[in-house]
Amino acid sequence: MRSSEIRRKTAETDIVLTLCLDGTGRSRVDTGCGFLNHMLTLFAKHGRFDLDVVCHGDTEVDDHHTVEDIGICLGMAFAQALGNGAGIFRYASQILPMDEALILCAVDLSGRAHLAYDLEIPTEKVGTFDTELTEEFLAAFVRKANLTLHLRQLAGKNSHHIIEGAFKALARSLAQAVAIDERYRDEIPSTKGVLS
Repeated sequence: MRSSEIRRKTAETDIVLTLCLDGTGRSRVDTGCGFLNHMLTLFAKHGRFDLDVVCHGDTEVDDHHTVEDIGICLGMAFAQALGNGAGIFRYASQILPMDEALILCAVDLSGRAHLAYDLEIPTEKVGTFDTELTEEFLAAFVRKANLTLHLRQLAGKNSHHIIEGAFKALARSLAQAVAIDERYRDEIPSTKGVLS
């Protein structure tokens, strides 16, 4: 089983996160941020990842540190669980509808961090969640997971649907990219011989 555990404690957050790439979609998520709990739960479900997250953060200030630091930890967990990437499909993409929203997502588990973020979220808040933190989370995740992520909004004006569609599309793309291609189980999917 490709799995990992990350423990990260700073003056702003205290996080324990476990991830299994070869899971069933089971999750236990307690971040102190309700909307992020929902996004991580559906991320696990749609990616068929097993994910446990507990975070004690300074949410009395705002959710920024919690959201960014969980993105960091999830990215670290992905990189650790993936190992050298032998046998993975590496590339995957999705075009995912979420009611009126339509999201394009493409990933490359390249070993190189790059985020192309093209979501136009029309409101500043979904409930109490600052929607600008969506990009902060994804940037932190991409940086620590060392992957390339392109996210583009093709349609939609409902902030909740846009963000939820992005998380679902990302989960499904990652599930395909980390899947093992049995024809090349022991090979690194790169002419360089390494993902970097």
